[in-house]
Amino acid sequence: MAEQPTKPDNTRIIRRLLLTVVGMFAFGFALVPLYNVFCDITGFNGRFTDGQAAANTRSVDTNRTVNVQFITRVNKGMPWGFEPEVSSVRIHPGETKVVNFLANNPTGQNMIAQAIPSVAPGEASLYLNKVECFCFNQQPLAAESKTAMPMQFYLDPDIPEHIHTVTLSYTMYDMTENATPDALAAIAQPVN
Repeated sequence: MAEQPTKPDNTRIIRRLLLTVVGMFAFGFALVPLYNVFCDITGFNGRFTDGQAAANTRSVDTNRTVNVQFITRVNKGMPWGFEPEVSSVRIHPGETKVVNFLANNPTGQNMIAQAIPSVAPGEASLYLNKVECFCFNQQPLAAESKTAMPMQFYLDPDIPEHIHTVTLSYTMYDMTENATPDALAAIAQPVN
């Protein structure tokens, strides 16, 4: 006959399960900041921290053009409108472009959001360099207001010849509950 677990064994299991749940919650809470640090260190997904220095030293390949497409979506339950001002641009590798993304908060609540990028094909992410991007920071938006959010980028002239189209996709997430102090302060300031 099998031995019944004792009360201390059950308590130990419950403690381990609770620690696992707390650890999973902490990891989920820290995921966006960890992703941003990872992108800063590796340059993954076009995150480029010293864009001005690189912009002054690169050449433009006027013999080629690459089509850069923009796709946006909001996470399930996020009430914002979010779209690119243009659906695509043609760009010479090495040429700097600025594209605006439009956000609309139709709710009666001040909200803070964060956009997470994705690049396809994955190989192209090594050659996409964002000098300035709304995706670098949380974006506060007052109730019933709209804003244009710029992204300044270029494709490295060394982008492989077989890449003719790059798709840059952004998913907007509601970060109001987990906003940074800077984002909370920005939304608290009255608009003139």
